[in-house]
Amino acid sequence: MDSVSSSALGRAFAPSALTHGECARGGAPAPCSLVIFGASGDLTARKLFPALFRLLRGGLLDPRSTVVGVARSGMDDDMFRRRMKQALQDADIFEEDLWGQCAQNLHYHQLHYDSPKEYAALAKRLGQWEAERGDGGNRLFYLATPPAVYGTIAEHLGRSGLARETEEAYARLVVEKPFGHDLPSARALDATLHEAFAEHQIFRIDHYLAKETVQNILLFRFGNAVFEPIWNRRYIASITCASSEKIGVEHRAGYYEHAGVLRDMFQNHMMQILSLVAIEPPALFEADRVRDEKVKVYRALRPFAPERLREHLVLGQYARGVVDGREVPAYREERGVSGSSITPTFAMLTAYVDNWRWQGVPFHIMSGKRLQEKLTRIVITFRDVPHSMFRDVAQGDMAPNRLVVDVAPDNAISLQFQAKVPGAQLCFRPVTMRYDFSAEASGTGLDAYEKVVLDCMLGDQMLFWRQDGVEACWGYLTPILDLCEACGDAEEHLHPYPAGSWGPQASLKTVRTLF
Repeated sequence: MDSVSSSALGRAFAPSALTHGECARGGAPAPCSLVIFGASGDLTARKLFPALFRLLRGGLLDPRSTVVGVARSGMDDDMFRRRMKQALQDADIFEEDLWGQCAQNLHYHQLHYDSPKEYAALAKRLGQWEAERGDGGNRLFYLATPPAVYGTIAEHLGRSGLARETEEAYARLVVEKPFGHDLPSARALDATLHEAFAEHQIFRIDHYLAKETVQNILLFRFGNAVFEPIWNRRYIASITCASSEKIGVEHRAGYYEHAGVLRDMFQNHMMQILSLVAIEPPALFEADRVRDEKVKVYRALRPFAPERLREHLVLGQYARGVVDGREVPAYREERGVSGSSITPTFAMLTAYVDNWRWQGVPFHIMSGKRLQEKLTRIVITFRDVPHSMFRDVAQGDMAPNRLVVDVAPDNAISLQFQAKVPGAQLCFRPVTMRYDFSAEASGTGLDAYEKVVLDCMLGDQMLFWRQDGVEACWGYLTPILDLCEACGDAEEHLHPYPAGSWGPQASLKTVRTLF
């Protein structure tokens, strides 16, 4: 038998699989009319339209699709096209040839959100464009508006017939968070949406779920026999989920003063990350099966005893400080913020999931503004070995094993474990194995808004909230919100922290587990 190199053997016995490029490529969904309400706003220019342009460039948006900007501002098609062209140039993705193809299907329709006649006019224009396309008339309505008008728009879409589906065409409604201000308002909003749209037509967006690393959590857990057997209370000591921002309230003071960090980040993004880390394996990788398991996690969260709530919660508000070498104002000095505001800009919450897998394991959930770094990270800290035979002969402290999931700005998973330092003495140190998702993507990956818009057109609700999950999270957070909004003694309940730091002193012990 001739000798065969190990690399040749590896190729001979390697399993057949799609290459990365083959997996990344996919056909475009059917053409549709994508109607963006609030199209004169910042979200459309910074996120939505650049995402659509990149989908078109990547062959994932049918070039026959019509994009219609809708807002109260007085503009015509040419003015709107110039604004969107500038948005692409600002994002540094403008391409002249592709723009010519894109611009001819880009339109604007002025509409006051409470005017039935103007919805009828919109329906007429959509019908004309769809007749020119010659398709069944798929319609995707994206609400990039203030939440206060979600219900009004949905109601008029229903009354005008725009929400009606046929056997040949879909009509879908995309709703940005926040989904209500509290549990009663979330239920009221849902009731209004369902007067016009069925549940399968409603897509409640949480763009955090579309980040590549977040999508990989389920595959990492349930697709690898190395990790799933140890993903429980026997081997895991604690889990920390954090999302920190260097920026302050910026131009969102009007919204943030009424929301605070708990409504802005915890009720949606942080609860979704918690659920992916904690859920039981669904029987099938299907949208409703996965969302069923998420709701089970939310229902298993241990309720807060009001008298002990502050043992599990640290609230803070940023004071003056220095960020990137620049002095920045305190939250109460920001434009549009009350000088006596008790709105928290930082929260550290310790939660417990009362089930067999997680009983007794603390989940530390942290988010805040004006912190030292922009960072979204999940850290799984494993328990120490039950008995260390090296305790009398080795030098150095043996740190616990840690699995670190970096969502932003890095996009990677790393495993830290102990190894011997080369040399005559027995010394050990933590070392890291790391996989970087961005390095492999090579331009084929989708950013969060590209992914969610594509899934909306495909009708895939895997990465979207279901109403029972929304309500379960609001119910869990209600005692915390009640405390926040009743805390008149800011010195006792709302800890100031310098901008550019890692938050209040009372939270720093847990923050250190991130690094």
